Amino acid sequence: MTNLLIPKDTVGWSQPVKPAVDKIAEQDFFAQSLFRKMLCLERGRAERSGRRLVLMVLEAQGGWTNRLGSLDKIQNALSDSTRQTDIKGWYEDGVSVGVIFTEIALAESSIVQILSRKVTQVLTSALGQHEFTKLKLSFHAFPDNPPGSGHSNGDPTDDLSVLYPDLAVEHKSRRLPLLVKRCLDIAGSLAALIVLSPVMAVIALAVKLSSPGPVLFRQVRLGQSGRGFTFLKFRSMKANCDPAIHEAYVKSFIANKAQGSAQSGNDKVFKMQSDPRITRVGKFIRRTSLDEVPQFFNVLAGHMSLVGPRPPLPYEFENYETWHRRRLLAMKPGITGYWQVEGRSRVKFDDMVRMDLAYARNWSLWNDLKILVKTPLAVFSGSGAC
Repeated sequence: MTNLLIPKDTVGWSQPVKPAVDKIAEQDFFAQSLFRKMLCLERGRAERSGRRLVLMVLEAQGGWTNRLGSLDKIQNALSDSTRQTDIKGWYEDGVSVGVIFTEIALAESSIVQILSRKVTQVLTSALGQHEFTKLKLSFHAFPDNPPGSGHSNGDPTDDLSVLYPDLAVEHKSRRLPLLVKRCLDIAGSLAALIVLSPVMAVIALAVKLSSPGPVLFRQVRLGQSGRGFTFLKFRSMKANCDPAIHEAYVKSFIANKAQGSAQSGNDKVFKMQSDPRITRVGKFIRRTSLDEVPQFFNVLAGHMSLVGPRPPLPYEFENYETWHRRRLLAMKPGITGYWQVEGRSRVKFDDMVRMDLAYARNWSLWNDLKILVKTPLAVFSGSGAC
């Protein structure tokens, strides 16, 4: 067998090299708990080093019970064809094998395609074409692309849940509290929609009469684990606006360069209250957060919660640094949240992310209730409102 990955200092790969370590020792895969712990460590290393890892997950149709001979061949093939720095083990004990390919330069933009081709070649040679077709291979890059580079697959967050299996354990430990949270979401959103229905009717009429266009503004946002959903608000802008102004603002805000007014010499970057696309009615419903009321339908549908991080736009996600992306993972996005009641638009983006991560780390039903109690005061005071 040949070594798959000995990266050069520049784009490209070196010639195959035979591993020098003892093959028998290499064949002992890490157990699931240790392998996933190593995956967490390597994610942190990738964030700090500015390099990339690729997680390969290999499953057998119908499980491995009747394919122990194939599994032995796969172990041999992977041991002979990976580097000493690559980590092999059970991604899920007895179900799927994982390999973490580490220390890959971000410049290797086609790394998944390269690995897929090479691993397919190695395993086909070891198992034969017929046996290989009974396997399922998937590759997950972390981070998937350098920030701001765009995403070729149209969904930049497909791999997040696979790359963060530790969160599944956390969610399992919180299963009962999260079920109670969901019940509170349903009861709270239903109550809010009933109580606010007259207000919603007045706002809908005002929006319709103030400018041509639909009453509701629909937009794709990214929810928990990056799953896209249709986000609802009362329309506060003129219809069919060019999003370029907001994209420029978001990019500047994430880079912590946004200012309270148009930047000197550049009238295209605006704080949200200075956005020229906003209608007169829109200014009022934004200042009072009444434009957010239709999101109670998002809560009923299960896409959002009453309390949680705000759901980002896809082009916002594309400008995230790697560590920013963790805010998408732990909890469902919410109508209100920790940073909304404590900081609102006064805080910088990095601080907002830290507040979201702190909320997820210390989450409890009691903390949610405290945030909900504080929300009306933050809304009515207009402190930091956009």
